[in-house]
Amino acid sequence: MALQISATNPEHPALLLELPWQLPLEQWPEEYLVPLPRGISRHVVRYARAGDEVIAVKELAERPALREYQLLRDLDRLAIPAVDALAVVTGRSDAAGEALEPVLVTRHLGGSQPYRSMFETTLRPATMHRLMDALAVLLVRLHLAGFAWGDCSLSNTLFRRDAGAYAAYLVDAETGELHPRLSEGQRDYDLDLARVNISGELLDLEASGALHPSVDPVDFGTEICARYRSLWEELTRTSVYPAGKYHYIERRIRRLNDLGFDVAEMQIEHASNGDTVTFVPKVVDAGHHQRQLLRLTGLDAEENQARRLLNDLESWMATQDDYAPGDPLGARPEVLAHRWVREVFRPTVRAVPLELRGAMDPAEIYHELLEHRWYLSERAQHDIGLDTAVEDYLVNILPTARETLRPTAD
Repeated sequence: MALQISATNPEHPALLLELPWQLPLEQWPEEYLVPLPRGISRHVVRYARAGDEVIAVKELAERPALREYQLLRDLDRLAIPAVDALAVVTGRSDAAGEALEPVLVTRHLGGSQPYRSMFETTLRPATMHRLMDALAVLLVRLHLAGFAWGDCSLSNTLFRRDAGAYAAYLVDAETGELHPRLSEGQRDYDLDLARVNISGELLDLEASGALHPSVDPVDFGTEICARYRSLWEELTRTSVYPAGKYHYIERRIRRLNDLGFDVAEMQIEHASNGDTVTFVPKVVDAGHHQRQLLRLTGLDAEENQARRLLNDLESWMATQDDYAPGDPLGARPEVLAHRWVREVFRPTVRAVPLELRGAMDPAEIYHELLEHRWYLSERAQHDIGLDTAVEDYLVNILPTARETLRPTAD
């Protein structure tokens, strides 16, 4: 059988043909590989370079490879945080003509880390709580979209920094199933698997001495359940309000927005006696602040990063002479937002040398600089300004953070 490459982009097959498909992944020469931390996997996985892109290559049987490829494409269509599926390569054989396993090719998620590499230095419990928050949000988003993961775990997740928190991305969709809607039993099964898997992974870390002594692996495994159920309840519960108190509905929607979700469809019913109104969010979409930032500025960021950037943008706009909300003669928000990107955001980020940015994307760098400005302003008891904060950050913070910000191959 001849080598076949099924790809999402017409440019990818030409780039992928340069790789040594006639060799098992375990035998690929170093010249093709990129030294990035890998998580635990039941399959052989390697990072390689294809043109300007860093890709993850995973060997597995043809049927599950094609199935996972399609599921990852479905998740991308649903705007769920997951790695991008680029191609499936089948028909591989070695120099003797012996068949080799097909491979699934995904794009490496820049700035991300598998959980085990994060535990190379013992994580503080507060950081682990943030990881559990991120994983709970991911699982809720998958279930809202009708996706049953079937193997939720830290090993099957990548984490990216997100303005003091973390964003979680699905890596392995091999066991997943997409449905129009999940039953409560399907959701509970996924949640129970997550609890068992996470507890087991943390017990392994404890045995190796990489877990903080105050962390109980079983308690942290159970924590994902409580965080998931709390968020799911807030996003899906039915609210009953007194008739005429329509601002209560608006308040509920604002609370969902604050959590990072938009209400795309809702159901409102008046009681037969006219005394109460029932409100049910029917379709809830994540990424409220991401979409708002993208619409105003064209910047694509994680949810918490977007929230932080929007707050800074709003504060900056209030200082502009042509900012006049509600005045048709004032500058439109989109115009001011693009001016902020051009005059504030980009120059500030570019002040940080490229070789020192490491794995941090521009939005995360800007967040770090805002945090540093806040710290210096608190110490000085007045606003020291962004330029001064950048200068101090470059002199006093970056030199001691080179290991954290070291350049990576992505």
